Amino acid sequence: MTTMTDTALAEFKMPDVGEGLTEAEILKWFVAPGDTVTDGQVVCEVETAKAAVELPIPFNGVVSELRFPEGTTVDVGQVIIAVDVSGGGAPAAPAAPAQTAAAPVEDAAPEPAPEEEAAPTGRQPVLVGYGVAESSTKRRARKSAQDQADAAGTYYAAAVQAELNGSGTAAVSAAPAESAAPSAPSAPAGARPLAKPPVRKLAKDLGVDLTAIIPSGADGIITREDVHAAVAAAAAPAPVSTPAPAPVSAPEPVAAEATAPAAAPVAGARETRVPVKGVRKVIAQAMVGSAFTAPHVTEFVTVDVTRTMKLVDELKQDKAFAGLRANPLLLISKALLVAIRRNPDINAAWDEANQEIVQKHYVNLGIAAATPRGLVVPNIKDAHAKTLPELAASLGELVSTAKEGKTTPAAMQGGTVTISNVGVFGVDTGTPILNPGESAILAVGTIKLQPWVHKGKVKPRQVTTLALSFDHRLVDGELGSKVLADVAAILEQPKRLITWA
Repeated sequence: MTTMTDTALAEFKMPDVGEGLTEAEILKWFVAPGDTVTDGQVVCEVETAKAAVELPIPFNGVVSELRFPEGTTVDVGQVIIAVDVSGGGAPAAPAAPAQTAAAPVEDAAPEPAPEEEAAPTGRQPVLVGYGVAESSTKRRARKSAQDQADAAGTYYAAAVQAELNGSGTAAVSAAPAESAAPSAPSAPAGARPLAKPPVRKLAKDLGVDLTAIIPSGADGIITREDVHAAVAAAAAPAPVSTPAPAPVSAPEPVAAEATAPAAAPVAGARETRVPVKGVRKVIAQAMVGSAFTAPHVTEFVTVDVTRTMKLVDELKQDKAFAGLRANPLLLISKALLVAIRRNPDINAAWDEANQEIVQKHYVNLGIAAATPRGLVVPNIKDAHAKTLPELAASLGELVSTAKEGKTTPAAMQGGTVTISNVGVFGVDTGTPILNPGESAILAVGTIKLQPWVHKGKVKPRQVTTLALSFDHRLVDGELGSKVLADVAAILEQPKRLITWA
């Protein structure tokens, strides 16, 4: 969102960067007062309760003021940066409606003739999954500044929302050209209901349409009571709604070994207080909701994985894995996928609103990962249909993206089962908490040499301990035990990947 002052000072406001969220934390500024900025240049990175997003500035000029320092949580609509646009170039979009940021439009210039050809902008993409296509159009008489801002602001909101939804260029493919009546690629931002992430998840779980609810909270925010009231007042049962997992979960980190930075203690202080916000706040809410909603059962098994470790070494030399990373997590993932194929009832979700078990005929395999911003659980879509090399490529991409802190919200939604590899920290095992909306989570302990009875003799063997937690509302002890036993059997004799697949 932008505004203009009489002194040609353009103000950029914090946009709504994700499904009606009301605030975002400024993680990092990429510019400072006195720096020259151009249309489309990324000026800061912000983090909501869902993900980190880079914000591009929608005009040209010189940075006059940064209104908030790094680490500040800012409400949507507050001015975060002011830019003097009276010098090198006029703003590309001098104004925009509330809760949006302006998108690129053509630089101000002397009024051209109607026949003048507009030069391609040549602007590069600034958001993951969002690109701007060059176009050549006839330039017409310029519209008012407010008309330009309305079109640009609507486009920017659609572009950011497309990124958060994982739709990318499928939703928005090109910047709006100047025309007498520009079309808006999405509904106005003001039409999007405001609700906090836990309330939004509750509405999804109960099959409630937030746009049909009259909010009772302050500033028009929908509350949990509003959602429950809508369910009670519904004339017909709510439609089947698969519980949507929270963006982050599972307290056991795993594949990515980076950890979140801790607050620096003050010399001589006996305590340090760290505000709970962003991803950490959502983790806490998700864990409380999972622990006190789904009745957890955890089973354990210790298994000799010496043959699996030998197979890993052989795969590293295989030409089919050239450029790919073969590791124990790859074969553990494949073993779990085979176990799910043999016991499909474990791949399900509990629909509380309709008192139904929702069977999933696909597996979106979640991998819990510790990142610089906290724990996230991205998942590999349709992992059940991937070959071993394809699964290795997906795992490698998932881990590298998580380490860079670039995991998108779309990558963290829709998971069905999760693996938590606590073994990378030297931990033998644990009792993992379910990712909300999922039925099972497998914790993998460290693999190490231990004395083991093999062929009647005590020998040093590679051994690990597996722990499977499951939702006892839909997975009974027999089913959970079969899945865990199948995973262990495959890791003990990996040739079962062929005979059981």
